[in-house]
Amino acid sequence: MSFFSFLRGVLRWSFRILVVLLVLLFIAFLVIFRGALYNRFVAFPKEASAWNDIRNNLSEVVLPYHVPWTEYRGIAHSHSEFSHDSEVPFETILQVLKDIDYDFIAMSDHCLENGTADYGVQWRGVRDGKLFIPGFEMKYGFMPWRLSSDVVLECGKPPAELAAEIESKGGLLFIAHSEEPREWQLPQIAGMEIYNLHADLKDEDYKALAPDILLNLWSYPEQCYRLIFDRNTKVLENWDALNRERHVTGIAANDCHQNNGVYGIYTADGNLMVRKTSGDEIGQYSLNSLTRALLRLVAGPLEPGKEAFRLQVDPYELMSRYVSTHVLAAELSEDAVLDAFAKGRCFIGFDMIADSSGFMFLARSGTEQAVMGEQMPLLPETYLVAAAPHPCRFTVLRNGEPVYQENAFSIRWQADKPGKYRVETELDILGEWTPWIYANPIELTEPEAAPAAGLAPAPAAS
Repeated sequence: MSFFSFLRGVLRWSFRILVVLLVLLFIAFLVIFRGALYNRFVAFPKEASAWNDIRNNLSEVVLPYHVPWTEYRGIAHSHSEFSHDSEVPFETILQVLKDIDYDFIAMSDHCLENGTADYGVQWRGVRDGKLFIPGFEMKYGFMPWRLSSDVVLECGKPPAELAAEIESKGGLLFIAHSEEPREWQLPQIAGMEIYNLHADLKDEDYKALAPDILLNLWSYPEQCYRLIFDRNTKVLENWDALNRERHVTGIAANDCHQNNGVYGIYTADGNLMVRKTSGDEIGQYSLNSLTRALLRLVAGPLEPGKEAFRLQVDPYELMSRYVSTHVLAAELSEDAVLDAFAKGRCFIGFDMIADSSGFMFLARSGTEQAVMGEQMPLLPETYLVAAAPHPCRFTVLRNGEPVYQENAFSIRWQADKPGKYRVETELDILGEWTPWIYANPIELTEPEAAPAAGLAPAPAAS
């Protein structure tokens, strides 16, 4: 056998082996990414189309009753550059609020490096039409708002002592991460998260999510993020149980950090510094003329000190749009919004699917009425009214137990027993009922019970 014949044989077998390896790699890719590929080309396009159909089937909520409040939509529980695991400045947060057309954000930064919560360091008040409410997330899940700028709390105090101090300084204590063990017996607790986006993510199988993140996140970000959604039945059951004994407001937690990603900064000496978006530095890398040219192709003109690239799995804008807390308040101010938080004049909506603005839930009895968070006596003519901007399935719950269900734009149902009544709505998405709105309860009391302070007669129905 000549050398050339031998070489041809080697090349022929090398080519065959390469083809086999490529086929095996392709088969492995199909096996590993089969779910993500199905989502990319079948499930996600159908889901996106279904969402658009829902959004286009919009009806203005018009009720023949006067509601003496203005609805504002915002974010609760969110982080900024003051948290150890976030780098997002307040200027960026303001721009996000403008981009998504939200009205307020209630912050919950982690305690500062010295173990304190300093209510004077964050933005406060209305800036360019957007309201910033200072707040911190502390040990025991404590998340106090409504504290003045001169308040500095020691985050490590025992829970009863810390709760008493918050109360003495006029604070409003809510509980973060309600899925974890908490000091629910403390009387200062005024509210809790009934949905937390970060908590919903924590119980996921990240290996199972990885193919969709790699293949679909940038093409179908909304649908990818909805993969993590689970109805947190235990948290809702605990919320209902607490409300049978006292008043506890339910809100949503976006828990925005924007800390799952990497970015590169072109340095003054012509190299590349790569950092995690959580704030940790990965390393600095030298660039030569070839790698610098390749980076320029990807990033455009390279300017020292500016970002050359960013790969972000959890952008602030997307996390903010995922779910929102809507309040009924007298005005867009810290006092008014937190009064709505305290009283329970609010509902949460998964507005990334469809905007829930305009939803209303109230009780009527003659010319009297009560909205979410209020109470009124149960009389023979008392009925509950709920209306939404999109057709949905309404479920009325009394003390946590379903008592009525109807598919419509609005419902009117006569209550026959005292109790805490709340409403959930679901959207029909490709034949599956998907949670959309959770409203805070209205309490219907025994007829002899005194009505809630401040309950004013409503104009008669037209």
